[in-house]
Amino acid sequence: MAGPVAELTLDPAIRDWVLLPLTFIMLASGLLRHYVSQLMNSKPKPVPLSDLREQRALTRGQLLRNNSSILPPTAFDSIRSHLSSAYISGTYLKEAKSTEKGGDKEPTDPPNPLDPAAMDGLMDMVKKQAVGFLPQTVLMYYINSFFSGFLLTRLPFPLTIRFKEMLQRGLIDVPDLDASWCSSISWFFLCSFGLNPVYRLLLGEENAASDLQQMQAGPTQMPAMPGAPQIDYKKLFRDERENLDIVDYKWVCEGVEERVLDMFSTSTS
Repeated sequence: MAGPVAELTLDPAIRDWVLLPLTFIMLASGLLRHYVSQLMNSKPKPVPLSDLREQRALTRGQLLRNNSSILPPTAFDSIRSHLSSAYISGTYLKEAKSTEKGGDKEPTDPPNPLDPAAMDGLMDMVKKQAVGFLPQTVLMYYINSFFSGFLLTRLPFPLTIRFKEMLQRGLIDVPDLDASWCSSISWFFLCSFGLNPVYRLLLGEENAASDLQQMQAGPTQMPAMPGAPQIDYKKLFRDERENLDIVDYKWVCEGVEERVLDMFSTSTS
């Protein structure tokens, strides 16, 4: 039978020259990533008024359908009639411009397959991915080169054997070594995801340093690809008009007197 396992005692030099510098490097890299991202952010280009009018007109119909019950019948019928006629006549369409002399529509330019706005969005996405990916790659190579095989610290709470492979990555497999001991490369990953609350405390909620997981998973909303077909607002307006025609409208204040009297009569009885 094997005897009791002797407790390990780390050299204080490992704490002073490996653990603390590595933690400081990880914290400083996150701060540097945040400020570099701030410098690389391009100023958003203003949306043309005609495009904004199309979007807001479609949103107005959706809001009317979702909040129709709070409007009295006269107001609801008036707004629905106005929007329906505007959707049919194309009042809010940007290509529905007529000349001053005749009623013919002005010819519109074909869509540019290399839209500068879309290209700028793709370039911003690539730059943000590079700012988040390159420093982590360099740091991982640096740690594997100079601190490979180091046993840095012991976590202040016991862990099961299932955590051994995660916390002692890069070390020689020692079956008798407690699972709470942490290697250098494992400490790197712990700092990568564990410093997010520190970044939020120092830099605020909206910062580029604490969004490492989102950078590795990719952007939540991809920019429009160059050459992609444009949105057909004429079809969307026609569909929205049909949705307005079939709205199941019921005013929230209809019969409120009877409901209030029934409520008080039930409570008094």
